[in-house]
Amino acid sequence: MSDTVPETQIPVAQAEAETEAEAATGLAAEPEYDPAAPAPLNVPRVPTGDAEVDAQLERLGDADHLATDGHLEVYEDVHRGLRDALTALDARPGPPAPPSMPGMRS
Repeated sequence: MSDTVPETQIPVAQAEAETEAEAATGLAAEPEYDPAAPAPLNVPRVPTGDAEVDAQLERLGDADHLATDGHLEVYEDVHRGLRDALTALDARPGPPAPPSMPGMRS
């Protein structure tokens, strides 16, 4: 007497018939839903009219296809770009004003 359980095998013809039946009825195995998989948030991005800002907002879409641990790099990059765009708004156009001479009053 043996303590092993005999392996059951599905004959090849039967396995092929089952696969064809699933395909015909549309009951083929669907990919398993993975709630932890990256998924787009589908948040609408409205153009601002500023090409530099709009490019940074579009960059946020890159996070849609990354796992959560990859979001930080995208967010930091976008934050840096938006900060640079705001800083550029504060820059005065033209050459800088000449420094004032010590002891002279305006």
